[in-house]
Amino acid sequence: MNETLKTLKERRSVRRYKAQQITDGELSAILEAGTFAPSGMGKQSAVMVVLQDKETISALSRINAEIMGNPAADPFYGAPTVVAVLADSGSYNWLKDGSLVMGNLMNAAASLGVGSCWINRCGETFDLPEGKEYLKRWGLGENYKGVGYCILGYADGDIPAPKPRKETYIIRP
Repeated sequence: MNETLKTLKERRSVRRYKAQQITDGELSAILEAGTFAPSGMGKQSAVMVVLQDKETISALSRINAEIMGNPAADPFYGAPTVVAVLADSGSYNWLKDGSLVMGNLMNAAASLGVGSCWINRCGETFDLPEGKEYLKRWGLGENYKGVGYCILGYADGDIPAPKPRKETYIIRP
């Protein structure tokens, strides 16, 4: 089977990570794949903010947990790398552009044996005053909106088996 199609079929969300950091080479390859995601009119409205320092990851995890109503949770599942994907909301396709970046990040990670998962509430995080402070710190204007967090790391345990595909996934009238 073609390696790309094999990766697409076998990629699964990982929700338990080892503390070990992924290599710089793996991270660079994953991020490069994100830069090659399609974007509306080629505007490349998305940006990827790479977080590997525990303090920032912990702070964003805390905000995320509060938004979801479970302050004791770790929405990032202990992943040592978090990529916040944001996009310039002044671009008509900002959400689609950022979503395609997220897909490329996760599929590239799977192709390298790195676990990943799309974590929600990124949009809500950067709408808050504390989130806007991060945007400012990173040199991004308030027009940048959160699309998703792509958490990355080595899986701690087995990767879940795929659920059966629904029969009505493809419709050919």
